[in-house]
Amino acid sequence: MKHVYGVVPSRRLGRSLGICPIPFKTCNYSCIYCQLGKTTRMTNSRYTFYSPEEILNEAENFIKKYGEKSFDVVTIVGEGEPTLYTPLDKIVEGIRKLTHKPLVLITNGSLLYNTSVRKEVSGFDIVMPTLDAWDEASFRKINRPFGKLSYKEVLKGIVDFSREFNGEIWLEVMLVKDYNDSIEALNFLKERIETISPERVYINVPVRPPAEKGVEIPEKSRIDYARRLLGATSIENLPVSNFLSSESDAIKAVIEIIKRHPMSKDDIKEFLLSEFNEQALEKFFSLASEKYNIEKCSYHGKVFYRYIQRREKR
Repeated sequence: MKHVYGVVPSRRLGRSLGICPIPFKTCNYSCIYCQLGKTTRMTNSRYTFYSPEEILNEAENFIKKYGEKSFDVVTIVGEGEPTLYTPLDKIVEGIRKLTHKPLVLITNGSLLYNTSVRKEVSGFDIVMPTLDAWDEASFRKINRPFGKLSYKEVLKGIVDFSREFNGEIWLEVMLVKDYNDSIEALNFLKERIETISPERVYINVPVRPPAEKGVEIPEKSRIDYARRLLGATSIENLPVSNFLSSESDAIKAVIEIIKRHPMSKDDIKEFLLSEFNEQALEKFFSLASEKYNIEKCSYHGKVFYRYIQRREKR
């Protein structure tokens, strides 16, 4: 499948059936901590990258095959920024006809200043924007946005949306050591978050290999302080379930997942042994790095595999 993937275990949402409406690494941010690597298609313009019918047909086929019991939520999440896709409301309307499970949007929140975007995403049950910065300088340093985007504009968009939205807003803060984990930075973030009044705040840390070197996890004491100050939940402390793929081929199944969600070596072993067999496991680790667009990297003593977009030879 091109757009529908998983089921992926989510520490916040349970078993998530993912739907990606945009091409790989299409975004208006190039965050230093992004687990998918650097943004390769930087844009702030919205497009109908794929027809709603194409995306919804895949979702319908998955749900018919595996049933609603296979997942807890349907999550619209991009290999970049999903609100760059339009018309999102057509995707929402179509999914509502296929399942009664909650519909979630994971977004950086950057385009919520746009009234058309706010209208298109108003039909979600849960919207999960990100807020890592507290001013223009920190915004540029951490999120590295498309040139025309300003912090003031983005924050106002999230605030305006929070006042209009009938669903729940679950805000995520990615804490990065020496970037936004100081006492001063956290107090500024607290002030910004209070203007949004989200139903939940989650603290995340870069547990998978980031886009840039020097991106590190803050000290545990600082994470605990941030959690108390912001009234937040630390994502790494939440339980997690197992991966599931609709692909019948083992290699394709792993690629389908890591294209959106880099996996550790242990995750891959557990997935392949539970869904396939030991032969599939050996095949993946012998061919992955050489034959497929997969890179092997180490981070904090763990081995990870993630999808990369190779440039075609001329």
